[in-house]
Amino acid sequence: MKLGDFAFLLLGVALNAGAQLGLKSATLATGPIRGSGGEMVATLQKLLLIPAFWLALLAYGCSVIAWVVGLSRVPVSQAYPMLSLGYVATALLAWMLLNEPLTAARWAGIGVIIVGVWLVSRS
Repeated sequence: MKLGDFAFLLLGVALNAGAQLGLKSATLATGPIRGSGGEMVATLQKLLLIPAFWLALLAYGCSVIAWVVGLSRVPVSQAYPMLSLGYVATALLAWMLLNEPLTAARWAGIGVIIVGVWLVSRS
């Protein structure tokens, strides 16, 4: 896989991870979306006023564009496993930025994912 092709795939993954963090940040501001009917609608209306929500949606859109560019250059069987790096990035960033726990089991899983993606990318 060429470096430029890998860069587009990695950009797509990074933007997707950023979108996840943006959505989580927005829901931290609104609180859990619970209830039915009016209560849920009211919380969703609050969500629409939070800039992180809209930035997350923008990141999603940009991630799709970057992913399609990369996918147009690389076989899908080689590109699709790269999405697993999103789990790695999201877990690490959530740990650093949102103080979410990163247990030994999660660290082990991250290691397995990285090795797996490396093996697939070299094939």
